[in-house]
Amino acid sequence: MTVKIVTDSTADIPSSLVKELDIQVVPQVIVFGDKTYRDRIDLTIDDFYQKLLHESTYPHTSQPTPQDFVDVFNGLCKEKPDGIVAILLSTKLSGTVNSAQQAKKIVKSDCPIHIIDSKMVAMGLGMIVIAAAKMAKAGKSENEITDAVKKMIPNTKLLVLFDTLEFLAKGGRIGKVKSLVGSILNVKPMVIVKDGELLPMGQVRSRSKGKEKLLDMIEDIKDIEDIAIIYSTTPDEANKMADDIADFPREKIYVVQIGPVLATHTGPGVLGIGIRTKH
Repeated sequence: MTVKIVTDSTADIPSSLVKELDIQVVPQVIVFGDKTYRDRIDLTIDDFYQKLLHESTYPHTSQPTPQDFVDVFNGLCKEKPDGIVAILLSTKLSGTVNSAQQAKKIVKSDCPIHIIDSKMVAMGLGMIVIAAAKMAKAGKSENEITDAVKKMIPNTKLLVLFDTLEFLAKGGRIGKVKSLVGSILNVKPMVIVKDGELLPMGQVRSRSKGKEKLLDMIEDIKDIEDIAIIYSTTPDEANKMADDIADFPREKIYVVQIGPVLATHTGPGVLGIGIRTKH
């Protein structure tokens, strides 16, 4: 008997790890005009950027429906696991958790279902899910996993360098980061995910200064368990940043391209670092 781990596609976990760790990923939705696509199922990252450049209408995104979660939960319950732990995108950024909670009420099964608001996004969420999935694979109980995940959440940080906030504004997710809009040309905004929302971390004069600030964050943190570099369109830059991180095994650093749903709100040129610590 095992515990099943569920997340949504904004976790951006590499497909190889999804398969290896038996993680169930519920896709978010991207809409271009009158056409709807399931994140990374009906629309690849490359296809998304082609559409973003050439479609006349700007895309918008939507969380999975309660029925999407009902289908996943019912399918997993048929396997008779000890329990299901769903770790999902921050409630301050999406209604994904609400959809899952509604689904939990609909599912008729004795299988325990735990819904957890990660207060994170991208590989900030992904690192937590991966750690939980490794615990499940090691035979840990549902209570051990849920308790551990709740402790991981405040110990996970995500700092992001944006090339522009234009796409965040278009997607309606600008929130408290609005204070960084309309600043001096070529100044690059930096954003931190904290307590489930995007908060301004100031601006830097150049992209190179922004990358220095991302790396500086690592130097100030002890007891690091996981590091992830995220990017939208600059893989060489992301890999170079991973190479430049000292005192942490390079092979353990996740370098991950964000998927279509997040790219809708971030646009090209995004670069970020996620860190999960022991304490």
